[in-house]
Amino acid sequence: MTVMRPLIFMDPFPRTEAMVLTHDAEEALRGMGRLVTHFGSRAPDELVESILDEVAVIIGQTAMDRARLDRAVNLKAIVNVKANWEPNIDYGYAQARGIHVLSAAPAMAPAVAEFCLGQAINLARGLVAADADFRAGTERYGIAGNGTAYSLFNAPVGLIGYGNLGRALVPLLRPFTDQIAVHDPFLSDAFLEGEGLEPMPLDDLLPTSRFVFLLAGATSENEGFLTAERLAAIPDDASVILASRAEVVDFKALLGEAQRGRLRVAIDVFPEEPVPVEDAARQTDNALFSAHLAGGMEASYARIRAMMIDDVRQILAGLPPMHLQRAEPRLAAMARSR
Repeated sequence: MTVMRPLIFMDPFPRTEAMVLTHDAEEALRGMGRLVTHFGSRAPDELVESILDEVAVIIGQTAMDRARLDRAVNLKAIVNVKANWEPNIDYGYAQARGIHVLSAAPAMAPAVAEFCLGQAINLARGLVAADADFRAGTERYGIAGNGTAYSLFNAPVGLIGYGNLGRALVPLLRPFTDQIAVHDPFLSDAFLEGEGLEPMPLDDLLPTSRFVFLLAGATSENEGFLTAERLAAIPDDASVILASRAEVVDFKALLGEAQRGRLRVAIDVFPEEPVPVEDAARQTDNALFSAHLAGGMEASYARIRAMMIDDVRQILAGLPPMHLQRAEPRLAAMARSR
């Protein structure tokens, strides 16, 4: 009697084949089961329905409501190879069915954390302005050129959010400062204290931080929670780094704080991407912009592939996944990240 090998369905849009299915990755997945792939768009309904009763693992962002989960009688896991939770899965029902729902967010965090540290130092030391002065022949040497510079060493730092990104960033900050406060309403004070961090209400953290890292994911409950009034509470000339989701902040107010020169701001994420050519952000002074570059590196996609392959292997062997982030149904259903 022929035993059917498990079916692995890859539907990873907007991830491309080059990002998630290199030759080595494809060879590894085909070694575990039958592989069906769709790239370039979300898989059409007819393709999804044609594999639904056989599929063991879905790799991608395929919509899986309760009805589809009921028809997917062999499904063991859904592996989201982005770094977010989309509102197209019945997370609670999947958990009740014993289906692992996983995100590749931990694979992206090291690169984003490194980016955050670099931007913080760049802002505080004024390196972009120093480069422009040198090219214009208006540079000043030594201490004369450091009149507005300050250091991350021994500086009070505030993290807003302590998920995968915060956990990756803190070890990079430790050699510079031990004054690290965290605001994260989803984590207990005892847990944060156990991590060697100072839990702090948001309205206490903002006015006491020289560096503020905006690391929170967007949810149905926190859109725009960093209001203009809260941004105004951040000390003059502090450095603010936005590298998670633009939806958590009053973006126009943040640009205004930079334009007035009251805050030093680094921004990697935007309310609309790609950013329109005529967008006012492009004319904002005292801000350091990048085009959602923080995590999207080949090293990050290599980590995604490695974690994905190992966790799929674990799951098909009847063992728990070890690398990717598990969905907590209530929090995943609240997520509003794009």
